[in-house]
Parts: sequence; structure tokens; C-alpha cells
Amino acid sequence: MADQALPVGLGEIKISNSPGDVLVAYGLGSCVGVGMYDPVARVAGMLHAVLPQSLNGTEQVPGKFVTTGVPKLIEEMEKAGALRSRLQVRMAGGANMLTAPGAKQAFNIGERNVMQARTTLDTLRMRLQAEDVGGTVGRTVRLFVADGRMTVKALGSQEKALA
Repeated sequence: MADQALPVGLGEIKISNSPGDVLVAYGLGSCVGVGMYDPVARVAGMLHAVLPQSLNGTEQVPGKFVTTGVPKLIEEMEKAGALRSRLQVRMAGGANMLTAPGAKQAFNIGERNVMQARTTLDTLRMRLQAEDVGGTVGRTVRLFVADGRMTVKALGSQEKALA
């Protein structure tokens, strides 16, 4: 039986405990994909965060922002039977997609997303097990529900495991 790809779109959070599912965030540029897996409950979840934080705090889509998306992902994982203490956390994305002179500092949303994700995870006392972040190319990240494997494929390179 072939694996079933479940796309995780911009600002979305997806959870699965079906071993045939693969959570996939396609073409992460400045966005960050945060994957979590409970190896005992065999529950996987992924967040596809677009921005570091909400400007006014009234956003109705918690997955759009790192600051609201990470806690929501943990909450949804727990609802599906995962234990927070067992969660394996990995992250990919956060590229600097604007490479024009002078654009780097003012608009580097990717770097800000990565920094915010690290800060938020630290605040929640969640250890980041592995990451593949930064650079200037987009990535596709896959989280396999069957075994918790997370792979990253950067544009123009081979897919690799994110241990």
C-alpha cells in the first residue's frame, strides 16, 4: 500500500495517527515547518507557520503564526493521545527568500520565524531534536506517521533524513 500524502498548507496544523499517512509541507520558503512525533502513541503532527507572531493578537488562524501555532500543535497532539514529554520535535524552513541588496535585514522573515520557533519551544520546555533551516532555497518536508521519520528536500539537492 502506498503512503498517503497529507499536505499541510500555509497556516495549517495537521495531526495523524494513521501509519500510511505522510504529513507534507511543500515548498517551505521563509515559512517554518515544525514536526512533532510521539513514538509510543504513534501520533504525528505538523505546523506550517507563515509569520513569527501576530501584529494585533486577534488572528483567528493560530497555525499562521509561530507563537500561537506551536502551542496549538502540542494541544492537538495531546488530544490525539500523544504525551508532551515524549514528543520528538524537528523543524525545517526559514530561508531568506529575498536576496536583493538591502532587503536581507528588514525583511528576513525566515530568520525571524526560526528565532521565534526556537524561543517558543524553549519557553514551552520543548527540546528541538534536529533542524534544517536558513539558506536561500525552499524545502519540502515530510513526516512519516508509521515511524516518525522526517525528511527534508531542499531545491536542487537530495532528500535527507532529519534526525
